[in-house]
Amino acid sequence: MKRTELTPGETSLLEAAEKLAKQLDVDVILILTDRPYEFRGIAQYLKKVRLVVSSGTDEVEEAAGEDEIDFVPLVNEPQTRQVQLSQSLLEAIADDLMQTGSRIIAVYPGYERENLDSLSVINLSEHLAKLTTRDLRRLETQVPLETLRRVVDLAVEIGREGREGNSVGTIFTVGHHRKVLELSHEQVHDPFKGYPKKERSIRSARVRESIKELAQIDGAFVIASDGAVAAAGRILDSRAENLTLSKGLGARHWACAAISKTTNAIAISVSQSTGTVRLFQDGHVVLRIEPMDQAMKWQDIDTEPPAE
Repeated sequence: MKRTELTPGETSLLEAAEKLAKQLDVDVILILTDRPYEFRGIAQYLKKVRLVVSSGTDEVEEAAGEDEIDFVPLVNEPQTRQVQLSQSLLEAIADDLMQTGSRIIAVYPGYERENLDSLSVINLSEHLAKLTTRDLRRLETQVPLETLRRVVDLAVEIGREGREGNSVGTIFTVGHHRKVLELSHEQVHDPFKGYPKKERSIRSARVRESIKELAQIDGAFVIASDGAVAAAGRILDSRAENLTLSKGLGARHWACAAISKTTNAIAISVSQSTGTVRLFQDGHVVLRIEPMDQAMKWQDIDTEPPAE
């Protein structure tokens, strides 16, 4: 494979990255690129600093593989470099190539289309903590942000904490609940059936605790746009046709992809094995959240009013 030679400017940028890594005690440098450089030579120059390469192109993945350099693929490659960088960091953390509290240096094409021209020093805990709000606002959905963020926070808590010492996996759908109910059926008797709307609202701390407990049963929680739990324990019946997901994702993720493809609902999966939360829209993963202690969490103060 023909490799791309570093320009003098790119060489100077990598030299600056190596010096900064020593000064700031950084142990990982991430290169985000669409070009197949001589990555082994770059890694040898960086010496004790670990090199990680990220890209959405097959040529870069092949070059990194030949050079035995850690590689992070971009799935459903986003449009902007900033979002690409965020996705690369999440994927690298999931693959244990970086630690959530680490400081890393990223080198990437920030202004030019292909040449490496930008360098960022990133504190991962601070960067990831700001990711969710921005990305949720980017979603093209009629679901109110307040409802969506409450459900996402609840899903993250379930993925991180589990229940009674056991890991828990589950599904939420948010919005367009009538259509979702049409395309699903009962797995168990619905524990929310018959209650007035105000007693089914996810704004209630009591309801959220009930959901955490009920997440141990099979089936999905169906949440209306106003935050009311429309049903629980539902089996989603949408057929997984014309969908493409990453290898290793199981039936729960395929069900989320399918229901989000056939309805306008946002589907949210919580992985039982890893605690990872994924948001699906139109059959695609649009946001992935790792079960970190501080990242991806809104800091709203939420209390339960005293009983009258």
